[in-house]
Amino acid sequence: MARAAAPQPVYGEFPIDTGTCELEPDPYNSNGWVLRINGVPSSHIDLTDPLRLDFEYMRWTASLVDARWEAQAKLRVLHLGGGACTLARYFATAHPHARQVVVELDGRLAELVREWFDLPRAPLVRIRVGEAREVTQSLSASSRDLVIRDVFAGSLTPQALTTVEFTREAKDVLAPDGVYLVNCGDRPDLKMARREAATIGSLFQHLVIIADPAMLKGRRHGNVIIAGSDAPLGDSPSLARELLGGGVPAHLWQDAQVRKFAAGAQVLRD
Repeated sequence: MARAAAPQPVYGEFPIDTGTCELEPDPYNSNGWVLRINGVPSSHIDLTDPLRLDFEYMRWTASLVDARWEAQAKLRVLHLGGGACTLARYFATAHPHARQVVVELDGRLAELVREWFDLPRAPLVRIRVGEAREVTQSLSASSRDLVIRDVFAGSLTPQALTTVEFTREAKDVLAPDGVYLVNCGDRPDLKMARREAATIGSLFQHLVIIADPAMLKGRRHGNVIIAGSDAPLGDSPSLARELLGGGVPAHLWQDAQVRKFAAGAQVLRD
């Protein structure tokens, strides 16, 4: 019996439940595609190489996770925010025993992503359509090793997913040594990053921040990765070297430096 043809992305603009998405070929990579949601770049996929991550913040996230867990670890991962499932696709290759759930608010977008990209099937990668906070609240305690929050409405994360109340809900579903990791989009004043660091730091014993030097010096808009755990985190010298060696070198701040950065910032609340 002939094998079904592999899914193929389609160039164009498409209606989804929350507006529109655009899929366009990467002009620098014949195997690459860029997904935009309501005009904002959301994801990049390389059809032939799941380990290729073109978005810097995704590379930083992957580096932190890879430094924390061995390749054969049976990771239980919850992705809050789906997009093209780029990171889920990466972890399915880098950590082949991982079991992942991707929470995506937009049901039509989830259908298109499954149609366009060769995503691993459940139980390796399961897409669950729903609102991120509601889904998190429905999960069993200690049922995940890693929770990644990468949810945006436009250029901002919905306020309800940034508060200490939600962060506590996310922590409840983590194993005792689990990691909560967020992608914080911020302006040069870094006000939101400081408040997010203060919020996560109020619940977790160990914090790290990863971002490029220009962002940390308040020179541009961009992404700041903030992660918390009750186990030591990001303390591998090889991780710091790897982050400095990327296409956009990034700095790794350990707990004391993150807490100094967040000092005086108000914890976010519902």
